[in-house]
Amino acid sequence: MNTTFSFRDQTLQLIRYPAKSQHVSLQAWDSADELLIDYIIESVEPERLQRMVVFNDDFGALGCWFAHCNPVWVSDSWIAHRSLHENLAANAHAVSLSGEKLVQQPVTAITSVAALTDTPSLAIIKIPRTLSLLEHQLIALMQVATPETIVIAAAKAKSITRNVLQLFEKYVGPTSTSLARKKSRLVFALPTDAKCTSPPPSPYPSVWQHTLPDGTGLRLSNHANVFSSQSIDIGARIMLEHMHVEASDHVVDLGCGNGILGLHALSQTNGVKVCFVDESFMALASAKQNVEDNFPLQLANCQFIASNCLEELINSQDTSPVTKVICNPPFHQQNAITDHIAWQMFQDARDILARGGNLLVVGNRHLDYHGKLKRIYGGVKLIASNQKFVILSAVKR
Repeated sequence: MNTTFSFRDQTLQLIRYPAKSQHVSLQAWDSADELLIDYIIESVEPERLQRMVVFNDDFGALGCWFAHCNPVWVSDSWIAHRSLHENLAANAHAVSLSGEKLVQQPVTAITSVAALTDTPSLAIIKIPRTLSLLEHQLIALMQVATPETIVIAAAKAKSITRNVLQLFEKYVGPTSTSLARKKSRLVFALPTDAKCTSPPPSPYPSVWQHTLPDGTGLRLSNHANVFSSQSIDIGARIMLEHMHVEASDHVVDLGCGNGILGLHALSQTNGVKVCFVDESFMALASAKQNVEDNFPLQLANCQFIASNCLEELINSQDTSPVTKVICNPPFHQQNAITDHIAWQMFQDARDILARGGNLLVVGNRHLDYHGKLKRIYGGVKLIASNQKFVILSAVKR
């Protein structure tokens, strides 16, 4: 496991949070980070670094490198925020946190839901996997940018597609790229007077309609970084047909996205408690908006918690007994395919469930969740299946 980032004249200790789950083949920085650092040190005036904004720094490598410049640091990922915190502390920075547990010193960390307030002289963007998030962030940047703002983005060369470049052209201005180095490339965009003067409003959150299996009609809002933002994904559709809750249940919608599974729980009975948990702040904002729009009288029975799997609930002192955990686990973290998130979700669910409570999981057949659940819970039951997906139930004994 490589946690020592030695580059130019500096050495940092960097982990991918949580460190205990970091795969030996993965590290907390990439060649795009190196390319950005090289270019900024060699080509950007030092005074510009004092008004810097950094977007989508996956595990805090850029935040740590430029911490002495007190940048504004923007991420939608709770895990990225936790990585930034851990890595700043590991590299001898005195870290202070806000009430929301976001770093405030030496870096000012905000979520992608929050608005930028100051005009940056330099904007650094790690290009995200989700183009809608990039679109939203470029629009947000242009609300405060000026023609003097330097905009530099970076990613693996294969990720810098025509669609990515078109977004920079559309929202920022004339766009060019560097030569590829170590399979990464830089993108340079020049803000124009016209685009700074009249930036368009963000098209997000998008709003659309969906009907639950019981006939309940929903109005769904989805922020830019929410998975399957225009329709319900196939796995969730199948889960909706096979999940049932009682008024006495305390349900956790783990990896909630826009909250569709938790919303279905609220539609089935008035007394149920639902805790929506996700590592995306935009997902939680979407879920909360959807409860407010569709089940406002049940909002008091709901919680919305940013967490790495169920870590925050497990560490909480006032969590009431959980009777059901429902989830559709992701198998990507940033650009890496991994199964450690599913493993942690299943183990955390076992830790938080009351005895006799059950975990209900939907997933692709090829992911072998059956084997994982059997190892953790000792038994697993097939609830439903089709050619692509299975729904599995495991009970805490």
